Amino acid sequence: MSGRRPVTADMVDSIDSVALADRIAEIASDRKAIDVRVLDLREIVAYTDFLVICSGNSERQTKAIHDAVHQSLKDEQGLLPRRAEGARESRWILLDYLDCVVHIFTPAAREFYRLENLWGEAPARSMD
Repeated sequence: MSGRRPVTADMVDSIDSVALADRIAEIASDRKAIDVRVLDLREIVAYTDFLVICSGNSERQTKAIHDAVHQSLKDEQGLLPRRAEGARESRWILLDYLDCVVHIFTPAAREFYRLENLWGEAPARSMD
């Protein structure tokens, strides 16, 4: 351990939200996430810039994607999410990095909640 204290998401101004969303999508893809989507909400809402939505094939894989995103951003940028939910059940995991909110679903949970439909007007891109 380097001895430096991790930075929480609400303490960071210098990390570009586009680069953060792209890095999160890249980490998820590296962990074999399926249907990785980045939704640009900058012109739609004020509370975040991007949603990164992806799926794992199982609860175990969604947890592995979560762990990889969390650990990589902590190690690379000293960045911790402001809030994290759902890692215990691993059907829908949320990581809130303020300018970028990550949703990691099992296929059944993603189909049920249909976040992409909720944000249908948002510009989106696939990262697969």
